[in-house]
Amino acid sequence: MGRLADRIALVTGAAGGLGLAMCKLFAAEGAHVILTDRDEDGIQSGAQAIRAEGGRASHTSLDVTDRDAIARVFADIEREHGKLHVLVNNAGNLLRADFRHMEDADWERVLNPHLWGTVRVTRAAFPLLKAADGAAIVNLSSIMATQHARQLSAYSTAKAAIAGLSRSLAVEFAPYNIRVNYLCPGFIPTTLTDRYTNNPHLSKALLAQMPMRRFGTPEEVAKAALFLASDDSAYTTGEGIMVDGGMSLNLA
Repeated sequence: MGRLADRIALVTGAAGGLGLAMCKLFAAEGAHVILTDRDEDGIQSGAQAIRAEGGRASHTSLDVTDRDAIARVFADIEREHGKLHVLVNNAGNLLRADFRHMEDADWERVLNPHLWGTVRVTRAAFPLLKAADGAAIVNLSSIMATQHARQLSAYSTAKAAIAGLSRSLAVEFAPYNIRVNYLCPGFIPTTLTDRYTNNPHLSKALLAQMPMRRFGTPEEVAKAALFLASDDSAYTTGEGIMVDGGMSLNLA
């Protein structure tokens, strides 16, 4: 029996990177995982790969900025499963631009999937999480919630807001036996960060700031998510875990 045996887990932004790594690990630990993303081909192939390994997985297209789509997804989950044990809010994007050049539309492009997506998905999921009588929410914040760099003001703002939201919801949801925690990954090579990790000059500078002198992997972030999603963290709520190789300790 795995640490998520017989539990239903939904992950947003699951077509690749951190989201897909979490889905694969959750399924290996016994969960029925629901992969959601705008990339239908990505979540379909991800679900097929999980099933090929003997895991349980389904997929459904979801744009976390679309209220109607969110409502449909959770109505389907209610009809099929009646409850949800684990919710991972992972969907997001990255915009690099100087603050002085950013228009409202640029801010909305970042805040909508990160912050508002987390708010809307969590709000829609709440009745199903409550019905599970013991559920966990894992939100994806970032090292950039507390450590800052040029041209990432919108991203840092969104991730800091997610951290604050997670702590607030931990208090508000505790009476319903729903725990809320968050992860703060550092620079993990994915399509979101490849402009940094694949650039020899940028990657050298980043690695110099990391006490462990290496980038992390999506699987290492997934293991931290598993801890927060499972009963291993049954007495933990409102907490953030840095998964950054010590980088947050070393930034000026």
